Amino acid sequence: MIDQHEIVDPDDIDIFSYRSIRRAIGYLAISLPILLLSLSFIAFFDTEPQHSISHYYYTNLREIFTGTLCAVGLFLIRYRGHDNASFWKNDKQITNIAGIMALGVAFFPTTPDCPSQKIYTLIPYNANWLGGLHYGFAAVLFLILALLAINVFTIGQNNQANVPKSMIDENNIYRFCGYSILVFIAAIPFKLFDYATLVFEALSLFVFGIAWLVKGRALGQVLKKELYRENVTSERVFEE
Repeated sequence: MIDQHEIVDPDDIDIFSYRSIRRAIGYLAISLPILLLSLSFIAFFDTEPQHSISHYYYTNLREIFTGTLCAVGLFLIRYRGHDNASFWKNDKQITNIAGIMALGVAFFPTTPDCPSQKIYTLIPYNANWLGGLHYGFAAVLFLILALLAINVFTIGQNNQANVPKSMIDENNIYRFCGYSILVFIAAIPFKLFDYATLVFEALSLFVFGIAWLVKGRALGQVLKKELYRENVTSERVFEE
């Protein structure tokens, strides 16, 4: 039996849909490096840890790599977002671009260690310069993800005067995640240690995923007021 204390209007249903998409994007981003690296240590998959996430395209885990990126890309395109007079704060347009970039990363793989491995999903050529498209798509994707966290997620937060602001305030988390993405991506070209590219890519995906999970209210009710500083406008209590 459903005891509905308050009527949930269509706007609330849209909010729940938005949050579901945000959580899906967050979970996919965080799970991708964990899944690829974990399966690399299982003999059945006959795959060694790669020097970058992108190089998993040339392993038996290729479908996981491309499939997850395609899912993230389609979710980002499907995400309607909100219009804004400023393009840099218009997540409706920015997420569409990010989704296209994610699909580009999946469909145009990085240059392999062995040129004979070159396999392109859309362009059936082995020219080395085509591998540069992958890096271009990836660079734009991560820059947009940082922009979303810093410049878009931090607007429109409904601050309640009766709820004190804390160190784990939602906007602080978004900014931390956004700037962390920029730092991690900037560190990749320096090759600071073995598997540095893999580590920094994974960390970038982690903080990106965290930002989207927070935006999707994945923490539930435990820290809701302290973290989100908002009132619950409607709720449903389900009883048998």
